[in-house]
Amino acid sequence: MNPILKNILAVIAGCLLGGMVNIGLIELGHKLMPVPGLDVNDMESYAAIFPTLDVKYFLFPFLAHALGTLIGAIVAARLAANNKMKMGLIVGVFFLLGGIAASYMIPAPTWFIVADLVLAYIPMGWLGGKLGASMGSRITA
Repeated sequence: MNPILKNILAVIAGCLLGGMVNIGLIELGHKLMPVPGLDVNDMESYAAIFPTLDVKYFLFPFLAHALGTLIGAIVAARLAANNKMKMGLIVGVFFLLGGIAASYMIPAPTWFIVADLVLAYIPMGWLGGKLGASMGSRITA
């Protein structure tokens, strides 16, 4: 397979799998620590409740963003034909762009937005790229 195409597919696979991890952890967080009075389908509900929440309610969103990015970057780096670290970082950048967009759409405390954007995306993309590159790839084409 053409290495460029393989790298593009690796990044797409990483973003998809990382996104599934992200969504799964967000859903798990809603089940394990439901926010009283929050309608997850109503953005105005988020806006009204988020400023009043304790720190514990932000644990699962942070873990979802960090672990989703990490898993996505590992997958991309592991599947990439070459430039494995770059492919992991590209996944981190895509997730960072999503996090920036989400910070405009979903109201959250400033401390959480800063911590999330600084700690969850590029560092996890880097770590995932490093881990994925060191694992190598067993998939051949």
